[in-house]
Amino acid sequence: MPLRNEPSPLRTSRSNVTIAPVTAGHDRRALRRMLRHRRRTLAPGEQRQAALALRQQLLRMPEIMRATHLAFYLPNDGEIDPGPLIATLRRRGIHVYLPVLRPLVHNRLWFVELRQDTRLVSNRFGIAEPALQQSAQRHRRLPAWALDTILMPLVGFDARGNRLGMGGGFYDRTLAFTRHRSTRPTLIGLAHGCQQVDSLPAAEWDVPLDAVVSDRAIIRAQR
Repeated sequence: MPLRNEPSPLRTSRSNVTIAPVTAGHDRRALRRMLRHRRRTLAPGEQRQAALALRQQLLRMPEIMRATHLAFYLPNDGEIDPGPLIATLRRRGIHVYLPVLRPLVHNRLWFVELRQDTRLVSNRFGIAEPALQQSAQRHRRLPAWALDTILMPLVGFDARGNRLGMGGGFYDRTLAFTRHRSTRPTLIGLAHGCQQVDSLPAAEWDVPLDAVVSDRAIIRAQR
């Protein structure tokens, strides 16, 4: 059920913390600072609870249940964790992939399958990803257009399904083809409920999402 834009303040799972709503009057840089701070203030227990609630939300979606090749991410900087979903996906025979910073190409991603023998290393942003020695092997990768569904981290979102990313443009550049190609993955942004804002200033380069899922709700993007 979609969230509604309500004038009252949003609340985190801590009953004594009230968060003021954010409007489009904030510029994108200020929004990123504010929303990253929101998710970083969540306690470890709240993060775990949110991850389990997110799993339940995702398992309600046909785009997840019918996928064969699905990309997700490893959380960083307080991002909501899609990890509890992995075991369920593997039991269903779904192949899971991780984004990898593509070498020698500016701000673009590879999607590399996560296998039992995959070795993870930290990239230049401190985010875990498959080691280059393995991700450079073509049989371990899948082009973005061949994925069924891509789960993407978000910094912020609104009730129309608009998103705010980290600002590096990695997903936007990698997925720019989705604007004009009929064969495309379903794009789902993931975030904590406390990262929702009243409205977001859209940028022309933002790749539109099909849905945003938080620990509180599923929001289908409105075109």
